[in-house]
Amino acid sequence: MFHLLEKVIFISVLILLVLLGFRMFTLNFSKSKVTWGVSFDSTYAWSLGFDPQVVYRSMFDDLKIDHVRLSARWNKIEKERGVYDWSDLDWQVNIAKEHNAKILMAVGRKLPRWPECYLPDWWFHLTKDEQRLELLKFVETAVERYKGFDNIVAWQVENEPLVDWFGVCPAPSKEELRAEIDLVKKLDSRPTVVTDSGELSTWVKAARFPDILGTTMYRVVNNKWLGYFYWPLPPAYYYYKAEIVKKITGVKKVIVSELQAEPWAEASAVQDLPLTEQYKSMDIKQFKSNVSYAKRAGFDTVYLWGVEWWYWMKEKQGVPDYWQEAGKLWQ
Repeated sequence: MFHLLEKVIFISVLILLVLLGFRMFTLNFSKSKVTWGVSFDSTYAWSLGFDPQVVYRSMFDDLKIDHVRLSARWNKIEKERGVYDWSDLDWQVNIAKEHNAKILMAVGRKLPRWPECYLPDWWFHLTKDEQRLELLKFVETAVERYKGFDNIVAWQVENEPLVDWFGVCPAPSKEELRAEIDLVKKLDSRPTVVTDSGELSTWVKAARFPDILGTTMYRVVNNKWLGYFYWPLPPAYYYYKAEIVKKITGVKKVIVSELQAEPWAEASAVQDLPLTEQYKSMDIKQFKSNVSYAKRAGFDTVYLWGVEWWYWMKEKQGVPDYWQEAGKLWQ
């Protein structure tokens, strides 16, 4: 059934592209109000040479960011089986609450930012059944700890959990994903989010599970065969795809969970690339273009990717352009 629905979506969008032709690139579905947010990773901020709390507070104090996506990294929180250290995530949640910022909290084993999977070492020495039970136990423990915070607006369960070609992760399992989502729904009434690739998926499989579907949105990627590649998709592609998927699957809403706003650097740390290389996928013109693109695609909720890099560019490269341009979204 899934394969048939995927074909229906692909053919429907293809027909629209053919019928509308160039007009597809001029259509504008912008909403009157867009909720902008960012994803934050304390480990990434630290790797760029900063105190993560300084970067995090600057997001709120300087840019006035009011929505943030955070991740409960299992390998950082439960390094020893049954022994939890929530300190790193606690300060992120508490500081966001101080600034009246809303949180999209990601839980599970596969979470945002490379290598995607954040499993504790001891997990690999368990049986398959034990691994499954420990995953559910950790998800339950995380939700129970933070569900008392009223500024958490939704729970993201895993990150692109059905994508098996990106990230260093065990094979995806629809059954495990369903079990996690059912557990989260049992523990708390707030919406669940599942994310999927914006360009390389039809969204049908992922949209069957949550209340909200989150899509990535990347405009420039670096392919080992093609080099830097610009996706030739009009904003209308995302708009029509979202409308079709909502009708077919019943998912209530589609958001952009990850809008490209920093350079593409899959194989190496971004700070190790020369600026000339970084600019090939993310100069200030591309930054502005990506923001405009997401708006014209008709999304009313967009989380940008790369706030730590904007800060690094400002503080260590003397290029405040990205930080200043991003600030306009909240001011």
